[in-house]
Amino acid sequence: MPIQRSEFALADENATARLGASLARAIEAEAAAIAARGLVVALAGDLGAGKTSVVRAMLRALGVTGAIKSPTFTLVEPYVVSSLDFYHFDFYRLADPEEFSFTGFREMFGPAAVCLIEWPDKVAGHLPTADLRIALRVAGEGRHASITAATELGATCLHRMTTEMARHAA
Repeated sequence: MPIQRSEFALADENATARLGASLARAIEAEAAAIAARGLVVALAGDLGAGKTSVVRAMLRALGVTGAIKSPTFTLVEPYVVSSLDFYHFDFYRLADPEEFSFTGFREMFGPAAVCLIEWPDKVAGHLPTADLRIALRVAGEGRHASITAATELGATCLHRMTTEMARHAA
């Protein structure tokens, strides 16, 4: 499958939240496929680029209430949404990719798991292929998102997200 990519100009926090909500709806629509094989979403970008904001908006759109905090110090925050298990990872503090091997997190990847990974490059070579890679960067007062799909499931989710984001832009 050829890699697919979409670009999004996110003018403000609301646009960033719409991106997260569009990811949530794509996950809901593909829940059966995710239950069968899982979904890995890598979120890349500098500090303050909006990685946690996208995850927070996605979880809110899925109905998670209460605090949704960055797992910078705990490394992972789990959430159960319907029949899927969501794991929000933040590997910023890992100094060596080998540290991932000792965390026990590998068992969290697989069927019915949605793994959202901030700072995936910190554990390069130890993660399964990301279905979606969301690269965020600051662009003036807003953000710019470049989303790449590397699997068929990722491409299906990306198509749904692109369609929804285009509707809001019109």
